[in-house]
Amino acid sequence: MIATEDLQDSETGLRRAAEILRAGGLVAFPTETVYGLGGDARDDRAVARIFAAKGRPRFNPLIVHLPDVESARELAVFDDRAEALARAFWPGPLTLVLPIRPGSGLSPLVTAGLDSVALRLPAHPLARALLRAFGGPLAAPSANPSGKVSPTRGEHVRAGLAGRIEAILDGGPCAVGVESTILGLLGQPELLRPGGLAVEVLEEVLGERLATGGSAERPNAPGQLASHYAPGAAVRLEAVAPQPGEVWVGFGPCPGADLSLSERGDPVEAAARLFHILREADDRAGPEGRIAFAPVPEAGLGRAINDRLRRAAAPRG
Repeated sequence: MIATEDLQDSETGLRRAAEILRAGGLVAFPTETVYGLGGDARDDRAVARIFAAKGRPRFNPLIVHLPDVESARELAVFDDRAEALARAFWPGPLTLVLPIRPGSGLSPLVTAGLDSVALRLPAHPLARALLRAFGGPLAAPSANPSGKVSPTRGEHVRAGLAGRIEAILDGGPCAVGVESTILGLLGQPELLRPGGLAVEVLEEVLGERLATGGSAERPNAPGQLASHYAPGAAVRLEAVAPQPGEVWVGFGPCPGADLSLSERGDPVEAAARLFHILREADDRAGPEGRIAFAPVPEAGLGRAINDRLRRAAAPRG
């Protein structure tokens, strides 16, 4: 259990919140939509702890919160449409999914290993003050246990996450009360999630209708394909020992393993290392090689890890 601090909207509260975030801790903070659960978007372990604290069942991509458009341009590639939407609606309840810029420095857990990133500039003055005080990008899904109602007050956060996170920065009730609208700009503009900004005003600025829906053949949101996050090498799961020629990735005590998600069997550490280890194992195996993963318990973050590994091992189209 973690002793969750209650921080107030003050210079002292902001300084303490920024200090916790720089140390890899988690801080819930208000936006104009709902309270977000913030962690350093560049820190693998901090991002993995967000999933663990929420009990989030899989590594869905997280929204990165930023203080200004200049910071957003450092992380993603903006076309004319993105620039127009940013001028019209940022800061505000709009999230844009854009191509990630090479060398962004973001944890691959934030983007679920994809080539796109979801960005938002919150309008809440306390959120903006925290982002400036922290001085970096914050990954921040809603600050509630996965599957529960999103929180719009500090006491809602405490009821759901006390003992799992370091602090709650209380800024009073949220004004909008529903999550941000998510718009994908990776091709044709697509509404990925309705939210606090009406579709009609987005279409007016874009001058075109938004696509909706999606399928496994043409996904409009991350993580819909059965085969996903796949390395060049073939992947075998539930491997208690390697076969000849395999790169064996352990979990917990695995004498002789080439690499390990976590030698201690810590699912948070394994989650933080997953995408990095997958890439390193792929480099070692080569495109004609094979990777074998030791069993990971199907509980807590282990479910998320196994979900991604099953997608990596799925037959390729």
